[in-house]
Amino acid sequence: MNQRKAPYGTWKSPITAEAVTKGASKIVDVIVDNTTHEIFYLENRPSEQGRNVLVHISSKQDVIGPGWNVRTSVHEYGGAPVIINGGIVFFSNFDDGRIYLSGTHRTSEPEPITPEGETYRYAGIQQHPTYEGLLVAIQEDHTVDIPSQVINTLVVIDAGQKTVRCLLSGADFYAQPKFSPDGSKLAWIQWSHPHMPWDGTQLYVADISISKDNILTASNPVHVAGVRGTIVAQYPEWKDDDTLIYLSDESGFMNPWKYVLSTAISSAVLRKPLTEDFGPPLWQLDISPYAITGNQAFFTALADGRSQEYLIDLEKPQSASPLRLFPAPYVTITHVRSSGALRYNGTFKPSFVFIGHGVASEPVIVLAVIINAGSDYQVEILKGTPSAGSPNFPTNFISIPRHITLQKNPSSRPLYVVYYPPTNPTYPGSSIDGERPPCIVHAHGGPTGFHQQGLDWKIQYFTSRGWAWLAVNYGGSSGYGREYMERLDGKWGIVDVQDCILAPHLLAAEPHNLIDPKRLIIRGGSAGGFTTLAAISMASNLKVFAAATSISGVSDLKKLAESTHKFESRYLDRLLGGSGKEVPDVYRDRSPVNHADKIVTPLLILQGDMDKVVPKDQAEVIYNNIRKRGGVVEYKLYPGEGHGWRRDETMRDALERELGFYERILGLKDKARM
Repeated sequence: MNQRKAPYGTWKSPITAEAVTKGASKIVDVIVDNTTHEIFYLENRPSEQGRNVLVHISSKQDVIGPGWNVRTSVHEYGGAPVIINGGIVFFSNFDDGRIYLSGTHRTSEPEPITPEGETYRYAGIQQHPTYEGLLVAIQEDHTVDIPSQVINTLVVIDAGQKTVRCLLSGADFYAQPKFSPDGSKLAWIQWSHPHMPWDGTQLYVADISISKDNILTASNPVHVAGVRGTIVAQYPEWKDDDTLIYLSDESGFMNPWKYVLSTAISSAVLRKPLTEDFGPPLWQLDISPYAITGNQAFFTALADGRSQEYLIDLEKPQSASPLRLFPAPYVTITHVRSSGALRYNGTFKPSFVFIGHGVASEPVIVLAVIINAGSDYQVEILKGTPSAGSPNFPTNFISIPRHITLQKNPSSRPLYVVYYPPTNPTYPGSSIDGERPPCIVHAHGGPTGFHQQGLDWKIQYFTSRGWAWLAVNYGGSSGYGREYMERLDGKWGIVDVQDCILAPHLLAAEPHNLIDPKRLIIRGGSAGGFTTLAAISMASNLKVFAAATSISGVSDLKKLAESTHKFESRYLDRLLGGSGKEVPDVYRDRSPVNHADKIVTPLLILQGDMDKVVPKDQAEVIYNNIRKRGGVVEYKLYPGEGHGWRRDETMRDALERELGFYERILGLKDKARM
């Protein structure tokens, strides 16, 4: 390959927006048939208007045909729309919200089993182990589609009679219902406003009885773990009829715990807690950070922003030393499921399936068979990518992420970032002596999220053109324990902004000297969009960034609290220190729209017109404010899109538009012609 030099940000790259986005499907979940242990997956297809398709992994055949979207919008973010047992599929259809019954071989059209009407949404479907026509699910009632009037309950669905009846109510939210193997118990979690599920959830177990006329009821509920607003108890899984495993952050980090029904005692699985989070915040209902097969549990945990794998024998007491860590090429492991006991060399071995994502490879579905518990396992790639339509570029174009811990001084709190250097084998560096690359500073969403380090071609689109990319896991991010998350309590718009300004400042200085401090871009989506807007309107120095991009970003906190969906309608209470009535000055003073007259940074705004999480008026009010006073601002509204892009044409336009905006602002086209 002929090497040549050119200014950073002007390099030619084969990684085009069309190649990155056109027809690129995404694995969004793995589903295992509870009886046959056949493996299926959900695939999001931007080329089909962003619908989710259920696919049988071995035959590579779609289980549900065209016109169906296996997806739910419970909590708006959805997740857990399907369950499969003995070749029978129950799934939520996004377009009408109803649950349908189908088979895994498409012998007939899906049949609705919940009443007609688009006011109900369902998720977290669980089938009773012996009364297979009885299901328990989360129901979200939007009859009165106002956040304060939306009702969440656990319901019983009789698939034969096609009836729906309330099982549990009273809490604002329910999630993760799980029947014990014999069906005599039901575990679930619940929480209520003003708390979010990562603030504190309560885990319960109740007795289940079924009458002669097939009426399922729950009685004698027992509070197992979790304290409202202070301790999380989530992700319950039954080891057997007497033992329930779950995760709790009682130690300050999400670690595994167990509850024994016969003794009514909860205890930590590990003798000494690890300072790693074994589970992420419950943003979506399909999150499954571990699974159990027999006595073996396959756990994942986060260390330095990357997934670690642990195998724990639940029958043996754990030593105080760290558990065996299995090395793997996957920095992100999600959607862990049990795939039963598989025959290996004449004996049955526990197996697990998950989605694994490497720094230089796209997500794959992985089957892990435990050959010798505690020492070794074998893996098989069940579905590899890139699939048809997905990008396939040489790996030497891929920028490998570096997790860096930054500190302003030895006594200051740590700040965690992930840095991607400019990478392109055609260019060994810049043609300008001493030039350092322009840097895109990315503020993730949530804000209780974190930057995952699995390969993202959208990042490589920039780094292969000579840009540096800096993802900031600012104070409030998950994956580093509860104390780090709580740094943002009452200080949203302050701590996140300070960290997103401090991080590139430190990376540009000794001993790093990695980026050009005069050519910084800040961008982010949703809560990251708010941080972006706050950084260019309220920071002590409003000239830190040369340009900015807000994607579905929040500009008016008061309006957000009034108009956003139920799940997040009280989220701001903790982030801002109270409700809008309690601390109105904070809502006013932290809203970027009230400081838009101070914005001097050129701004690009991207927004979906069907966004119910951050409605489009949040974008338009700040756009109009800047435009009227002659500021540099561009706005693109995408028809048919919600909170995040699902269509390939939108993804492509947004990527090209963002790069073009930065090139114009920094004059990189002129440099390229020099």
